[in-house]
Amino acid sequence: MARPDDSVSLSALARLGFAELSEAAASLSELATVLGISRSSLLEGADAADPDAAVRGMVRVARRDPGPLKGLLDIAETRHRVWRVFGASEGLADFFLRHPDQLSVLGEALDALPSPESLRTQLLASVGARDGFATSADDSAVVAVRVAYRRSLAAIAAYDLTHREPKTVVAAVSAALSDAAGAALEASLAIARARLSETTPREQVAATRLSIIGMGKAGARELNYVSDVDVIFVGGTSDEEVVTEARAIDIATRLARETMRGLDSIEVEPPLWEVDANLRPEGKQGALVRSLASHLAYYDRWAKSWEFQALLKARPLAGDADLGAEYVEAVQPKIWSSAAREDFVESVQRMRERVTEHIDPDDAPYQLKLGAGGLRDIEFTVQLLQLVHGLTDESIRTRGTLESLDALVTGGYIGRADAATFADDYRILRLMEHRLQLRELSRTHLLPRTPAGLRVLARSTALAESGDGVWTRWEAVRREVREIHTRLFYRPLLSAVAGLPEEERTLSTAQAHDRLAAIGFRDPAGALRHIGALTTGLSRKVTIQRALMPIMVRWFADGSDPDYALLAFRRISERLGDTPWFLRMLRDSSGAAESLTRLLSSSRYVGELLEWIPESVAWLDSTERLRPRGAAALDEEARAIQTRHETIGDALRAVRALRRRELLRTAMGAVLGVLTIEEVAVALTEITEATIQAALRAVIREVVPDYAAELDFAVIAMGRFGGAELGFGSDADILYVYDANGVDSQRAQKLATQIVAGLREHLTDHRLPLDLDADLRPEGRNGPVVRSIAAYAEYYRRWSLSWEAQALLRARGVAGSAKLIERFTALADTIRYPESVDLQGTREIKRIKARVEGERLPQGADPRRHLKLGPGTLSDVEWLVQLLQLQHAHAIPGLRTTATLGALDAAVAADLVEEGDAERLREAWRLSSRLRSAITLLTGQTSDLLPADRRQLDAIGSLLGYPERSATELEEDYLGVTRRARKTFEELFYG
Repeated sequence: MARPDDSVSLSALARLGFAELSEAAASLSELATVLGISRSSLLEGADAADPDAAVRGMVRVARRDPGPLKGLLDIAETRHRVWRVFGASEGLADFFLRHPDQLSVLGEALDALPSPESLRTQLLASVGARDGFATSADDSAVVAVRVAYRRSLAAIAAYDLTHREPKTVVAAVSAALSDAAGAALEASLAIARARLSETTPREQVAATRLSIIGMGKAGARELNYVSDVDVIFVGGTSDEEVVTEARAIDIATRLARETMRGLDSIEVEPPLWEVDANLRPEGKQGALVRSLASHLAYYDRWAKSWEFQALLKARPLAGDADLGAEYVEAVQPKIWSSAAREDFVESVQRMRERVTEHIDPDDAPYQLKLGAGGLRDIEFTVQLLQLVHGLTDESIRTRGTLESLDALVTGGYIGRADAATFADDYRILRLMEHRLQLRELSRTHLLPRTPAGLRVLARSTALAESGDGVWTRWEAVRREVREIHTRLFYRPLLSAVAGLPEEERTLSTAQAHDRLAAIGFRDPAGALRHIGALTTGLSRKVTIQRALMPIMVRWFADGSDPDYALLAFRRISERLGDTPWFLRMLRDSSGAAESLTRLLSSSRYVGELLEWIPESVAWLDSTERLRPRGAAALDEEARAIQTRHETIGDALRAVRALRRRELLRTAMGAVLGVLTIEEVAVALTEITEATIQAALRAVIREVVPDYAAELDFAVIAMGRFGGAELGFGSDADILYVYDANGVDSQRAQKLATQIVAGLREHLTDHRLPLDLDADLRPEGRNGPVVRSIAAYAEYYRRWSLSWEAQALLRARGVAGSAKLIERFTALADTIRYPESVDLQGTREIKRIKARVEGERLPQGADPRRHLKLGPGTLSDVEWLVQLLQLQHAHAIPGLRTTATLGALDAAVAADLVEEGDAERLREAWRLSSRLRSAITLLTGQTSDLLPADRRQLDAIGSLLGYPERSATELEEDYLGVTRRARKTFEELFYG
């Protein structure tokens, strides 16, 4: 008997986790009295998730039969086990209340989980099964199997709840629960056979084959404590002479129904769980049992994509093991070829979205299984990756989520970090789910909505110290899972791989040569060598390359130059070596792989720069990184470069690298359609300005001595550079000007000349030339390269010709002394914006324009195809606009701009040009500009001639956004646009 003075304070109970202190104290006193154990002894080892529930459950059992419970609570080890089980599961407490004798399971050794064989033996023994038939067919047999199952469930729960790190045994616990379910089905089938043999010849029942195929979690050995057990029934006969197949299917159907009833019907002992056969062919409307042949016929003709996803986890669970193995083997090819179906990936994605959409909004924040960031996100992601890549890679044809993640990592289809995060989060979510279901042995996937419920969950999972802590952990896991799911589940590479023709999914040497030739490679033997170099070996890098290569080869082939693209990809891959982010980004990023193949197969300009700057591939992970950085950011970086380097050579070498990098960024943005032609022009202009400014600062510091520091020097942009209208490959037209500003004139001229020479020397870039063209200076090539501001003023006052005034319309200071730029601009304004233009000057401009068209065209070139000097192209638009500026800019300030289209807009606003005429001119100017840049991007060479080669025209059209094989359409568009622009030009220019 307990001593009457034995007591435990309420504060001590509170420290043990009790919440209902008075009630708990009373219950403990009653329990101590009934069992004859002191309260203090009872509380030793009272480490329970919900100690209030634990003591309530124990009191109820003790009232009915104190003996079994007293035996457990007298021993320290089993006492701890009892507290853990009763404190985590009121459902198991109810079971022990109904069957106190089953408490003995908590006294058995729990060094390991029960094996599949021991579970099957125990469950079959509970019904006295022999040769597949139970010894009894009455309701007592049903009760016996349910009691035996719950006893096994209690043993599994006791192991789980007393484990030091329960998260680490989630997979093993789920496997044991699945094995217990399989054993229960086997025992229930034995009862069904016994029942059916009362009305059907026993030999016919014995000759009837019935295999119960586990689907979903049951098939993957991932069951929860309370899950529906998804199954498919396959029937047949073992002996046609004893029972025909048709008769066997009928018997098997009755066996299946009785098996299900034995587990989920209402009896004295509550049902275990629902046996759900709705994944069978035709669902609820379909036959409950089919022959193997009937199943296969259905899958061949009628099955939908989701049915093959469901079959991914199919496993013989009970019944005829050989028939089950035949079924699984027969459906394997159908499962792994299902991803080749039209829109397969999209259908799986839509199915996942529909599941999320049908969740009650009130439940969504608490939904562990179906909600965003829940278990389904992990499972759907893993299964989709398996189905898409599993057709050609047998190593990932696995059932369980965790083992499949491991296989996907080994195969290179998912990154180690993402897989590790997914696996850890999966274990956490499953642990939470297990503890929630254990609570009342009920099928639930919703987190508690009360602080008390969350507190119990925190204590039972050991994932946090408090209810708030476990909720915070759930929110973090949810965000993490959703982010990875969204990135991987909607990976463009999945749809692309799934859509590959069957012959392209693997690149076997025997057929690859002809296949590569067929899809557009001009040197298939060379392509095979590159593919071999990329995919031969055992490294993880090679593993990922093998996964990427089939679809990337197809994407290369969609471009204009797949041979060069593949070669460039190999060089980039080799340059990046074992850099971990490169292949991971191509595999996981939203469109990076396709963007890279498009760049390499569409643009030699980009491809060659990428070979020099391979780390820039990282920009493909975000379109924002393909946008120009802006003049201020470039200037800041250039200045920082100069402070880090001691010598002018080192500093300007770094500045040239900066220029190449930013030109590459702009080119990538242009090819991928991120930038408009206007944005490209501004970006190229700002890059050139930043480069010249940085070089000028460095050269002046190097050349000009302290005693001549007052010397002012500036660079004036001219032509398209002055108009901020540069294209890829454009020269930078410039003028150089200085002001002695007190320095000896001869010394100043010499220093200015040295500055020009220094600029030319240090801006020479053999990889990506920057041609500083000073031919628009006074007297052209015959005049001095650099003049003083006074010399410019004197020249323009005395000798300026009309073409020089016209050239000054584009003059804009870009580097050097701001004061000197302001003076030069004021000087230029007096020349380029005259109060009036005499008739002779206008005639001279028109005469020069006609002469340029006749003399400057390359010999033998078709004038219509010249993008700069041809009829209706750049020079027509620019000369017309410049003539209007010379004639009217003095009176119309809007015309005082160096930008061609800006001046054209001002001319429209001033009613000098009608909007329809202006639009024809704009269209021609833009198209000609885009074509010039496209030619440079395509070939890596500058050219002003639209090629006649159809292949090149197709490639240029692709860069401009035309559909495939649009050479003729592009050519006709260009000729039509320029023809209309020429007509407008002639009417307005020659009048």
